[in-house]
Amino acid sequence: MKLYYSPGSCGLASQIALREAGQAYDLIKVDFKTKTTVEGDYLKVSPKGFIPVLKMDDGDLLTEGAVILQWIADKNPAANLLPPFGTRERYTALEWLNFVASDLHKGMAVMFSPFLDEPTKQRFADGNLTSKFEYIDEHLSRNDYVLGAQFSVADAYLYNVLSWPSRVGIDITGYAFIQKFMARMEQRVSVRAALQAEGLLVNA
Repeated sequence: MKLYYSPGSCGLASQIALREAGQAYDLIKVDFKTKTTVEGDYLKVSPKGFIPVLKMDDGDLLTEGAVILQWIADKNPAANLLPPFGTRERYTALEWLNFVASDLHKGMAVMFSPFLDEPTKQRFADGNLTSKFEYIDEHLSRNDYVLGAQFSVADAYLYNVLSWPSRVGIDITGYAFIQKFMARMEQRVSVRAALQAEGLLVNA
């Protein structure tokens, strides 16, 4: 398998999940500015132009981070990366995956937009993102991970997106339980290995 990624962007969650599942894969770095990789034109791999993309050994492609995470979990049930099909816990996990994808991820994407000025971004953060951080922090005050005591792919995605605020001038250090969650995640072997593979591990 090949995982197409760009350092620090939303492919990190898929890489964490693959490592948690014990899956072998090759990392292919995408240059977003030129839409190229060492293989050539990235748009020939994925016309969407986004990452992550998971390319199977038979050439089949899977896109959309939340879907890739579900696929990894379902293909590796022994890793317990999602609750079993049909359980209430399963739908809670999917609820969180969708929340992170639809609300948090898309909201944070606004902060990276080159089409908005800084005052507009700040107003958006105050009016839209603050409530999301408060909701997450309150939930994590009662849970070590999204689903409680058990790590899931939802945690990989949440960690990935919560690593972005400092890059766009949003201070979330005041959310104590988010900070504890981030520190807890960074103790996981899979997370540290994924960060190191992307050149993002500050303290090896």
